[in-house]
Amino acid sequence: MKLSKTFLVAGTLATSAALVAACGSGQVGQSGSGDSGDTANSKKLVLVPGVQAEPFYISMQCGAQAEAKKLGYELTTQAPQKFDAAMQTTIVNAMGSNPPAALLVTPTDDQAMLAPIQQVKNRGSKIIEVDTTLKDTSVAESSISSDNTEGGKLAAQTLAKLVGSGKGSVLILDTIAGTSTTAARAKGFEDELKKHPNLKSVGIQFTQNEPDQAASKVTAALASTPDLVGIFATNLNTGEGAATGLRNGGKIGKVNLVGFDASPSEVDGLRKGEYQALIAQDPAQIGTKGVDQAVAALEGKPVQRQLGAELHAITKDDMDANSKYFYKQSC
Repeated sequence: MKLSKTFLVAGTLATSAALVAACGSGQVGQSGSGDSGDTANSKKLVLVPGVQAEPFYISMQCGAQAEAKKLGYELTTQAPQKFDAAMQTTIVNAMGSNPPAALLVTPTDDQAMLAPIQQVKNRGSKIIEVDTTLKDTSVAESSISSDNTEGGKLAAQTLAKLVGSGKGSVLILDTIAGTSTTAARAKGFEDELKKHPNLKSVGIQFTQNEPDQAASKVTAALASTPDLVGIFATNLNTGEGAATGLRNGGKIGKVNLVGFDASPSEVDGLRKGEYQALIAQDPAQIGTKGVDQAVAALEGKPVQRQLGAELHAITKDDMDANSKYFYKQSC
């Protein structure tokens, strides 16, 4: 997940259409070859990630585009401006009159997105979930994501190594209630933290996926919890906000910050010492596997219902050796 910024119900169908464009920049919300009306729908795949212009989803799109081209399919990408179910619903609903052969989608809410995605499925599209999932497991042919629970556990293990024999409290910053990936990360982290008696959780706080809210939560925690030794931020926006809060409080490097994902800004923060560790996913692999499963479903080949992607704990000491896991800003 890992997700991006505020809510604004806007757009309508014109906004959705405007999000499809030629790929030159590789920005999410733009597509590889444009809208090709003469291409049969049987070869059309559509990717609807969580939000446009975010490095995680750009990297996912890059992997999906390359794999679709290799397999002889056309993939276009349409993304909401914000990680918001209402905006994503507008985009998915717009496919009703001309559904693609397969829809690769990152549900921005595990319940609210059920009806619009089900509607596309009812009109003949194969559904592939990438990154996040619906609670209803009957809709998708396949779901591809990192093992987010394990990612949370890896984050707790990494934080415990950073703290060593020290003692203190740990704050967990989640994004929006109902986001399957970050909820799993937070739970995995809390469960693993219980195995380290020198560390105690002060609970999970939601940031609405807003960096400024994450910063204010950290500011409040620094004031109320003098023994704060660690923060786990479940995605890039919470991480960026947490770093701001620590910077404002003069606690950079004094409170260990473990972030999820490896966006350019997070990697820069790791290099500067604002983060002590990052848990990197492999979004390009998620996109590649998503296309593979979509094509398999369309061609009547075996489909795997659940697929995972790799996770990697990266610190400043080993970041250069793990640079291949850093997220892209363009394809």
